[in-house]
Amino acid sequence: MYLFSSLVRMLRVWRKYNESLRELSRLGDRELADIGIMRADIQQIAWDAARAD
Repeated sequence: MYLFSSLVRMLRVWRKYNESLRELSRLGDRELADIGIMRADIQQIAWDAARAD
C-alpha cells in the first residue's frame, strides 16, 4: 500500500511540475524579470513549487 501511495504522490508532483514549467515558460523575459525570475531558474522554481504542495 505504501508503494502505491508513493507512486500516486510522485505522479501528482510530476504533474504540478509540468504545469508550473509550462506556465512560466510561456512568459516573456520582461514578464519574468518583473516577478524576479530569470529564465534559467524556471526548472528549479517549478520543482520547488511542485514539492511544496
